[in-house]
Amino acid sequence: MISAVKSRLGGGLAVAPLLLFMGVAFGLPAVAIATGAFTTSADAPGGVHWTLSNLTTSVHGAYLTALWGSVKLSALSALLATLLGVPLAQAVTTSSSRALRDAVMSASGVLANFGGVPLAFAFVATLGNAGVLTTHLGLAAKGWSLYSFWGLVVVYLYFLLPLMVLTIAPALEGLRAGWREAARNNGATAWQYWRHVALPVLAPSLLGGYVLLFGSAFAAYATAAAMVGSSVPLLTSQIADALSGNVLVGQGNVALALSIDMVVVAGAVMAVYVPLQRRSARWLA
Repeated sequence: MISAVKSRLGGGLAVAPLLLFMGVAFGLPAVAIATGAFTTSADAPGGVHWTLSNLTTSVHGAYLTALWGSVKLSALSALLATLLGVPLAQAVTTSSSRALRDAVMSASGVLANFGGVPLAFAFVATLGNAGVLTTHLGLAAKGWSLYSFWGLVVVYLYFLLPLMVLTIAPALEGLRAGWREAARNNGATAWQYWRHVALPVLAPSLLGGYVLLFGSAFAAYATAAAMVGSSVPLLTSQIADALSGNVLVGQGNVALALSIDMVVVAGAVMAVYVPLQRRSARWLA
């Protein structure tokens, strides 16, 4: 009994620095955001007081358009990355070349974390109005524009597709060879195996990967800001504009309310992602 108490106490002391760091790094900003979202600014008439007007403003007009634009961009780019990433991951995991698998997985790990201004510059130089491919292939005459909604989708695929490969590859490797052999012995075709065996088992991992990609795209800011600015309405751009006063002065508390909206969406994403991952792990263990 005493040894068990000492073990728990030691474990608690070991994790205390991490909990303290999380409390300072995440807890204090969260409290500041929540407080600012539900109060008026200091220069407002009547001074600082509790209000719901910031949240009300954050879901109307241009702010609602930006929220909807972020959701559409994230949902579509995550869907395309899922549809393209699963076959790629399947080809890699079933390849007989260990070197190819290691190379693709290593590259995916790098590309999944490549974003921000460097990524925007790379695409501007390649597919911008005067980009290399745009000039040589005559894409501008065909109606192509990188600085648009679909241009952002293409750019987001650059880091979402590798992220999907990293996410779904372990689940594909968890499919047991005996399941395929049993299906084949019972006369099932390859399509029937995937439809009735593999895809139902992979469904939690696929949905979980999609949700993870959606959250990653929804929170992205620097790439879109450097490439299109505010020409494509996105929630992250609206938060930056409200904080800096580029459009309206004194909208800092509205920006905090917009951050609350993002936290709500992110919380919903995690509420879906965690159970799906647990269910997937139970099947593929």
